[in-house]
Amino acid sequence: MKKHHILLFILLAGSGCKKYLEQAPDQRTQLNSVEKVAELLGTAYPQADYATFTEAASDNAADKGTGGTVSLEINTNPYYFRDVIDKTEGSPTYYWNNCYKAIAACNQTLQAIENADNPADYNAQKGEALVARAYAHFMLVTLFSKVYDAATAAQDPGIPYVTTPENVVIKQYERNTVAYVYEQIEKDLTTGLPLIKNTSYTIPKYHFTTSAANAFATRFYLFKKDYQKVLNYAGNVFPGGNIKSNLRQWVTVYQNLTAAEALALYTNATEPANLLLVEAPSIWARNVAQYRYGLQTDLVYNIYRYPNVTGATWVQPLYYVGDNTDNWEILKFREHFVRSSANADIGVPYTIFPLFTAEEVLFNRAEANIYLGNYDAAKQDLNDYASMRIDGYNTSNRITNTKLANFYGTTDVKTGLIYTLLDFKQAEFMQEGMRWFDILRYHIPVSHSGETLTGEDLRRLFQLPQEVKLSGIEQNPR
Repeated sequence: MKKHHILLFILLAGSGCKKYLEQAPDQRTQLNSVEKVAELLGTAYPQADYATFTEAASDNAADKGTGGTVSLEINTNPYYFRDVIDKTEGSPTYYWNNCYKAIAACNQTLQAIENADNPADYNAQKGEALVARAYAHFMLVTLFSKVYDAATAAQDPGIPYVTTPENVVIKQYERNTVAYVYEQIEKDLTTGLPLIKNTSYTIPKYHFTTSAANAFATRFYLFKKDYQKVLNYAGNVFPGGNIKSNLRQWVTVYQNLTAAEALALYTNATEPANLLLVEAPSIWARNVAQYRYGLQTDLVYNIYRYPNVTGATWVQPLYYVGDNTDNWEILKFREHFVRSSANADIGVPYTIFPLFTAEEVLFNRAEANIYLGNYDAAKQDLNDYASMRIDGYNTSNRITNTKLANFYGTTDVKTGLIYTLLDFKQAEFMQEGMRWFDILRYHIPVSHSGETLTGEDLRRLFQLPQEVKLSGIEQNPR
């Protein structure tokens, strides 16, 4: 072997509450040009992270003890399946508020376009606003409502789907149903996507390009279990449906980078695998390794060190932070600290998060093919992914029916492929908060410190902010 799969180095740690359904910024600005509308759309994406609370609630987290760790409510309460009262960055309330802030920007944009003398000139901006509005609502209904189930969606409480700007201090809203929310998401997504024009963006990776919007569509239809549409949209993400060449080059590039180089590349707009990025006020990059409840040594070994279904192990450089050798970090996030003024010692820490990636699109396509009975196509995608992640990958590492049966103890190919898919995704998206979505969709139980969150536990729905009661919205039952 030319190097160990796990590298043990020590990295030094890096250096409010908002109104419910808050209005978009600076109402005094007249949105009377394409340029002004496009500028407002820079705020049409939730500038908040969900990884802090979804990662802690998932089976990616274990208790690392008190020595050399950081204990904050936004990390502790999700781990113990308790509601988070804190409203600061990294909390469910902060994410909720910023989703509706993004929605408000979308609605203000759409209203300005509707009132413009030449609305056809704004088609690209209209498309972005519609898709961004669909995305923010999708994330809200995913995190704060029951996972979509066609049999119950028409009865399950959803979240308010807001399509007009607020013009009163406290407006009354209805949660509607999950089915209704999904109908509105689909309407906005399918109307907006054809209007998007990539040339309208200065920095495309921070906007819904056609690739990012199609990637979002694959996720939406995967949740809806409309698998043929997952395949259709996955084929539109890259020219010719070629996902493999756009995956992260772990074997040839990432494993040879220094820590600083890896941190600079993972969320960089130049990385082809990144389809949509957002920069959010967040201390995730600062604390991801040191939170008390997170990626711990036993999890590291179970996921990365021991052979997977391919018979080999992942290329996955890992580092621990500080003196606690349980404080593991995958080199994905670096903090961008913005000082309040040139000479100030205070400011706002930001973290860049990938919202959609080529890897997710490949996994979504593979899963759709599994459920459509296209097992060879699914295996091809999973083998393509493994070839980018397995050190010394060769034909002996290819996934076969025999390997599936031996590793997972099942002769059912479909079951073995689903297990493989979920294992691959857990390894790929570690510390990004994405594991929670599969826990929801597959009703995977999570056990933390002697307590188990079962597949139907009401606490799988994160709690709505207390303030929503003022708008006539009921909180989730407990």
